[in-house]
Formats: sequence, C-alpha cells, structure tokens
Amino acid sequence: MSKLTDYPFEVRPLSADEGGGYLISFPDFAECISDGNTVDEAVENGRDALKATVATLKARKLPVPAPNSGGVASGKFVARVPKAVHAQLAVRARTEGVSLNALVLTFIAQGLGGVGGKARGKSAA
Repeated sequence: MSKLTDYPFEVRPLSADEGGGYLISFPDFAECISDGNTVDEAVENGRDALKATVATLKARKLPVPAPNSGGVASGKFVARVPKAVHAQLAVRARTEGVSLNALVLTFIAQGLGGVGGKARGKSAA
C-alpha cells in the first residue's frame, strides 16, 4: 500500500489575476489540486486534498493510481493561452474549416512528431 507522501506533486506560483499564492497539483490525480498563501500552506492543503481524493476513490470502489503512474490520462486537459493567441487560432481554424480543438490537436501531434511519420530528433534509417 502506498503512503500519501509517496505521491509526487508540483507547486507553482499563482499570478495576481489568479488570486496570488501558490497552487499544488498531483500528476497522478488530474483533478486533485489545492492552494495556499505560502508554499508550505499549499503543500499542507494539498496533502489534505490528496487524502480526501484517495478516500473518495476507495469509498466508490474506484482504482487509486500508484505513485508516479501518471494517473489515468483522460485525453482531456485545459490550456490557458493569451487572448491574442486564442484569436489567431480561432481565425486559422475557421480558415481551415476545422474546429479549434482539431486544429490544436494537429499542432500538438506535429510538434510531437505524430504527423508526417517522422519524430523530431530521429533520423529515418
């Protein structure tokens, strides 16, 4: 059985627009986040949130990801971009006749080497 302290976490500062302080997230649990005014407070609050998340999963008889497993990738994530970038993407999607999601997915796949059959940094032998 894994201990809660075995789970990796990430802490990042929140901008003034986001309310300030620090955000903690757990890569193994996509929806488990918390915050605090200081790093220590965010970590403490995050541990409480993680404990509650694990307890809820167990109570619902759902699998609890192992530490460093990356959790269950749903294929869905939210990305914040500057308004100007969002506008450029929307115009490009309209011009291409595709949805914004389809356009962004294509750009991500190209960046990862998934389109065109050749991954970046690897030569075709």
